[in-house]
Amino acid sequence: MPPFNARHEISELILRVALRDRRAFDSLYTATSAKLFGCCLRVLKDRSEAEEVVQEVFVKIWLKADRFAVTGQSPMSWLIAIARHQAIDRLRARRLRVSGLEDAALEVRDPAPGPEAQAVASAERRQLDGCLGELEAGRADAVRAAYLEGHSYADLAARHDVPLNTMRTWLRRSLMRLKECLQR
Repeated sequence: MPPFNARHEISELILRVALRDRRAFDSLYTATSAKLFGCCLRVLKDRSEAEEVVQEVFVKIWLKADRFAVTGQSPMSWLIAIARHQAIDRLRARRLRVSGLEDAALEVRDPAPGPEAQAVASAERRQLDGCLGELEAGRADAVRAAYLEGHSYADLAARHDVPLNTMRTWLRRSLMRLKECLQR
């Protein structure tokens, strides 16, 4: 069969597969599976894995045949691209399995902040301390106790001998002043 006719025939088969024509899918498999197997085998260098990947490739072809027409590629180029990408994905997965122990060791991280995070936190802490210093002493203590030490509003109201709603107002206004100060 001349190359033009084969190309046209494979294009027609792919378009019919897009319409879920099972006979066309069988014919497409018969016409192209050997070539796609060779492509997968070159990438994977393992016969059984290449056979599995070819099966995955044809599942993708069945599911994505409707996308063929918009690619503008020749039919074999489109099919080979799918096979090659699938084989490369399998190769990457294989490498991850082989180096899994090494990769697992890389995933162990020190929970402590790194030097850059410590420097940023230190600068932010100095800025926050400066802004707290601009508040009245009792209100700054109440903010520290509520938001840094976890004391309840009721505890703070009792400690500072003010009504609960007054304490809430102090804290809300103090936070607004802190926000303004931190944004400067």
